[in-house]
Amino acid sequence: MARFYPALFVFLWSTGFIGAKFGLPYAEPLSFLLTRYVLVIVLMTIAAVVAGAPWPRTARAWIHLAVAGMLMQAVYLGGVFLAIKQGLPAGMVSLLVGLQPLLTALLAIVVLGEVVRRRQWFGLVLGIAGTAMVLSGRIEGGFSLTGVLPALCALLGITLGALYQKRFCPHFDWRTGAVIQFLAAALVTLPIAAHFEGFHIEFTGQFIFALSWLVLVLSLGAISLLNYLIRHGSAVNVASLFYLTPPVTALIAWVLFDETLTLIGCVGLVIAVIGVALVRKA
Repeated sequence: MARFYPALFVFLWSTGFIGAKFGLPYAEPLSFLLTRYVLVIVLMTIAAVVAGAPWPRTARAWIHLAVAGMLMQAVYLGGVFLAIKQGLPAGMVSLLVGLQPLLTALLAIVVLGEVVRRRQWFGLVLGIAGTAMVLSGRIEGGFSLTGVLPALCALLGITLGALYQKRFCPHFDWRTGAVIQFLAAALVTLPIAAHFEGFHIEFTGQFIFALSWLVLVLSLGAISLLNYLIRHGSAVNVASLFYLTPPVTALIAWVLFDETLTLIGCVGLVIAVIGVALVRKA
């Protein structure tokens, strides 16, 4: 069963665009995220208590999980949502964040002492090339620095968060770990949202659907799978999966929303898949 986890993670993670597509028109970005964090904390706390899940025994373990949560949730998700809200095209956001596998490979050598083989480097280059081809027809219009900066922060957040968790949080219960990580993310997001936003949310049917999807499918499903994959695989192998997110997202958008999928995009999808295969099997 575990061998299907990478494919399942890619699919679930790729559906995250549904939240931005349907939810952001009805809510301020940080207020949207804060609401999501609170719901996840409540649900995961109930799950942990009912199951009798173990909590970390040391303050150091709590702190490490909190730091990983702030990077992978508050910084990454906050950056993505703010970039889209600032008008940066979703394709450009995906492309910038899609640099994560390459950045992870560079940092994993220094931080984790991992060995990246020549075949893996070739796969990483193929992956970013394939991603760029998929997104080539989806990046349109101009953009400003106010949108690029949050996207770059998101890139650093997910990269450093994954590396930090791989090094300092090798073993933890996924339920109690999620509570700690999302609680840390909420504590960081709350004062920023309070300062810059007015907590304006319109609870329309479309927004409730988007929020439910992000909480149940992304936060409870995809994030739990990501934590499992980080614990059981190398940082470079796990990061390479993010190359498949833009292509799979494009496929889902083509099926559900009749968005255009060009020939060059299809070729890019194949190239990205080959790149990821080279990284993971090297």
